[in-house]
Amino acid sequence: MAWFKRKNSNIQTDQRKEMPEGVWVKVPTTGETIHRRELEDNLWVDPNSGHHFSIGSDTYFHFLFDDGEYEEIGQNILPNDPLDFVDRKKYNDRLVAAQKKTNLTDAVRVGIGKVRKNDAIIACMDFRFIGGSMGSVVGERLALAIDTAREQKKALIIISQSGGARMMESVLSLMQMAKTSAKLALLSEEGVPYISVMTNPTTGGVTASYAMLGDFNIGEPGALIGFAGPRVIRQTIGRDLPEGFQTSEYLLEHGFLDFIVPRTHMRSRIGRLLNILNNNYEKK
Repeated sequence: MAWFKRKNSNIQTDQRKEMPEGVWVKVPTTGETIHRRELEDNLWVDPNSGHHFSIGSDTYFHFLFDDGEYEEIGQNILPNDPLDFVDRKKYNDRLVAAQKKTNLTDAVRVGIGKVRKNDAIIACMDFRFIGGSMGSVVGERLALAIDTAREQKKALIIISQSGGARMMESVLSLMQMAKTSAKLALLSEEGVPYISVMTNPTTGGVTASYAMLGDFNIGEPGALIGFAGPRVIRQTIGRDLPEGFQTSEYLLEHGFLDFIVPRTHMRSRIGRLLNILNNNYEKK
């Protein structure tokens, strides 16, 4: 047997190997790190703690629609600045910056396709675009999704992810609450099913309107769901809030949600619901 000895100590390589940025991701609930590829393969859910990272509309469309195939509608509905609003910067400049950063035109996208062989229309909000705030374009694209679902008799799924109404559009954004709620009432009269999926966070005017009006209301685990934030409520009522207040688990316990469904099971659960609602459920 041959033995090998290192003759020189403190051997150094000529080039230092750099770790590419973003390869490891820190899990905020545990402080542990996980490889980015493992998260991507698990739909951005930490397999150890179950923490659900926020994801965009692209990812939701990819894993919910059969083979990731869908037709997008409503792209021609674009935002503008009707009030010439200015706070720290011009609203129009915020829109341009958000569009450039996210490659989105506004905070919701609408796709038509199939989910487990069931025809469906999915409207998915995207928190990356000005906090997923609901402005006129969000309301109009959702109205288009609802009208299309009603006319074509296709199930509607809305995935909410929002900080609430978009303050830069003032009352115009608040009007979207009434518009979308009225449209959903017409959808209900036609007997077309609507499944609402609430992710982290779903707050403000979105919660106070279409997010809570589903035939089935589903929450992702640990999602923050509520109208006003915990700090505002605490200041208003002058007392501490219950532990876990405004989480999916708290809302399920108090009857505001029908299910909590991990993202990795979301497609199969929605597919099963659609099978039942479309009266073609086959027990497997």
